[in-house]
Amino acid sequence: MPQAGSIRLTFLGTGTSQGVPVIACQCEVCTSEDPRNQRLRSSVMIQSETTTVVIDTGPDFRQQMLRAKPNRLDAVVFTHEHKDHVAGLDDVRAFNFKQQQDMPLYCTAQVETALRREFHYAFAEHKYPGVPNLEFRRIENKPFMVGDLEFTPIQVLHHRLPVFGFRVGDLTYITDANSIEPAELEKAKGSKVLVLNALRIAPHVSHFNLTEALNVAAYIAADQTYFTHISHYLGPHQSVSQSLPDSVALAVDGMEIWV
Repeated sequence: MPQAGSIRLTFLGTGTSQGVPVIACQCEVCTSEDPRNQRLRSSVMIQSETTTVVIDTGPDFRQQMLRAKPNRLDAVVFTHEHKDHVAGLDDVRAFNFKQQQDMPLYCTAQVETALRREFHYAFAEHKYPGVPNLEFRRIENKPFMVGDLEFTPIQVLHHRLPVFGFRVGDLTYITDANSIEPAELEKAKGSKVLVLNALRIAPHVSHFNLTEALNVAAYIAADQTYFTHISHYLGPHQSVSQSLPDSVALAVDGMEIWV
């Protein structure tokens, strides 16, 4: 576990909505034998000395938890309601069973509405035995605490959809963004580590491309920036990595860093 005053960030997944490799794709990235080109859907785990939180439960959540092996999970924090960020929520029931308590879900009213629709059986009046036990905790664009971790939301736009990034201590995590207002971007200034989405080389309607992500990284000027939510269109990990500044790197599934 992290030492007192530090947090550990684990990249549970660094891929885009389809993951990498993409089903039925025969491109250079999808057929690569380099394990760094294999990316589950984007999610991270943040751990302090006493608190473990996952940001987003995508379709690969079960696989990610089996690989990361956390002893417990204190809460899930959601960035937004798209399927690649929520579809694995059912599997928090393993933690329900082990911890004998409901799982706190920190999310906006819009995300709560979507989760109640997608996982309606978990909120039925007469629930089927074994469904997940979930407890909503509403968040807005102001700081909130999860255990001993303070989360500061950073409002971004994913095309026209409002999405939250989060700053936790000296770490800022932003995924699924293509636009950030200056006042919100200022919240990330002074971060030691910035995690930011960089989907591909070409422009995209709802994600930063590589050039745009590099521009944001240069403005924030964190000690180290990691790109995530990466598609096969960005290119092979090794060749893209060689083109990046020293302070910028592509995140890899399973990577752990201390902040």
